[in-house]
Amino acid sequence: MPAPTRLINATAPIRICDLGGWTDTWFAETGVVCNLGVYPYAEVNLKVTSRAGRPLIAVEVEDYGDRYTLDPRAIVYDKHPLLEACIDIMEIRDASFQVSLHCEAPAGCSTGTSAAVSTALIGALDLLSGTGRRSPHAIATLAHRVETEKLGLQCGIQDQLCAAYGGICFIEMARYPHATVTNLRLPDPTWWELEHRLVLVYLGHTHSSSNVHKQVIARLEQPGADKAVLDRLRRAAVAGKNALGESDLAAFGRAMVANTEAQAELHPALVSADAQAVIAVAREHGAVGWKVNGAGGEGGSVTILGGPELQRKRAFVRDLAACNPLYRVIPTYLSRGGLRRWESVP
Repeated sequence: MPAPTRLINATAPIRICDLGGWTDTWFAETGVVCNLGVYPYAEVNLKVTSRAGRPLIAVEVEDYGDRYTLDPRAIVYDKHPLLEACIDIMEIRDASFQVSLHCEAPAGCSTGTSAAVSTALIGALDLLSGTGRRSPHAIATLAHRVETEKLGLQCGIQDQLCAAYGGICFIEMARYPHATVTNLRLPDPTWWELEHRLVLVYLGHTHSSSNVHKQVIARLEQPGADKAVLDRLRRAAVAGKNALGESDLAAFGRAMVANTEAQAELHPALVSADAQAVIAVAREHGAVGWKVNGAGGEGGSVTILGGPELQRKRAFVRDLAACNPLYRVIPTYLSRGGLRRWESVP
């Protein structure tokens, strides 16, 4: 493609430790979630070009080694439907550009990676389309619509909101999909302590929606369904938020455990054998909390909250490999902010 005339960048954090997950859905109707936005970010780079004739979009998905082109006036969702639907929903029909996407977190890691990518991509395209006037909340709403309306997927609202706002998010959904977000402000020592005690463990294979999830959703969406377990999840989110507000990491760990137990009550298979193995090793090394990320099930990841003795956290990381060589720690840092987008000087 020709030399770029504009360089637009956007980043958005992924999400871990989503207390109250499952309550941010249409079948829950109302929900409360407390989650943590973390590095590694999803990264998007747009190189806008001048091109004679019909506009063209060149897509580079670095993590898959995929490169292909799209006609912006006739977008088909066939190679990477999420990305193609994000471009389509922004209705940019007359521009030629190259879009590159990358995230260090594996796809299917149960950390909201796809939501972080779509939020960052829509944020970058919003700058391209004009003045970038959409708020982070409005961009998160568009990213959610991509999954639910364009792709017809089951999708809660928390991942996109965490990608947009970052930090420690307390999300209150009064009526699906409408929600307010409060960023919790912690004293620096509490922030640093929490950050150093968190461990994100990837279980070695990706998570995908399964028959287990379909069974849970089918049960919860029935008229008159018993949804009492969702109240336990909501309470875990509130307890986690209150614990962090009081700088009580032991109480935050108990909220994580309560949430994971409630996930297992939804369906035992939501806390997989791999997740249980990681939790067992973490307990041996003094961990005070564990949360199966996302909806749970096979694959994905677990967030561990270690105890105050950081050498025991390091011993836990070393012993993971002996438990299963596929288990892998993904380095994380708490994000101070959410979606960031800016234009570079070519």
